[in-house]
Amino acid sequence: MPSNPDVTMLLQAWRGGDQQALGRLVPLVRTEIHRLAGRYMKRERPGHVLQTTALVNEAYLRLIDWKGVSWQNRAHFLGVAAQIMRHILVDFARKRPRAEGEQEAVHVSLDEAMLLAPEKSTEVVAVDDALKALAVFDARKSRIVELRYFGGLSVEETAEVLGIATITVIREWNKAKAWLYRELSRQVESRKC
Repeated sequence: MPSNPDVTMLLQAWRGGDQQALGRLVPLVRTEIHRLAGRYMKRERPGHVLQTTALVNEAYLRLIDWKGVSWQNRAHFLGVAAQIMRHILVDFARKRPRAEGEQEAVHVSLDEAMLLAPEKSTEVVAVDDALKALAVFDARKSRIVELRYFGGLSVEETAEVLGIATITVIREWNKAKAWLYRELSRQVESRKC
């Protein structure tokens, strides 16, 4: 991976309107973007219509359209890319046609959502709904989950994106996981009644 100053310089040049900077930036971040997309797709159901490369391409198209973003550094860029990929997959899952009699969404724990299962789109929606509920309660915890769980960023990268200490990321990550587990468990119980 190239040094952060190289990527940061190209991000700032791109923000300033230098389209050639974008051409030089893409090869530098391609591997990381593809890694992020791969992590997302591993959590999807087998035979998902979208493939890793399609997710990467859709994310690039959306990133290129972002105007006036004040890119801070490589980690910030990857954090935004992770967020965009999550939204692409959630939108895809919500729009997916359902078989007759199939449930719309099954709420599962965060740990259960990480396991391979035949139907992942409903889990993506359930975790996304819980994450939105967490964002209402605590936006920073929600963002940490998004970057760590969905984006696959390390504790250090997450701290860099959010501008906080690594120990704060660890503490907030643990609290967020516990909150999400309780929320998803509560939703599952309420569906049983």
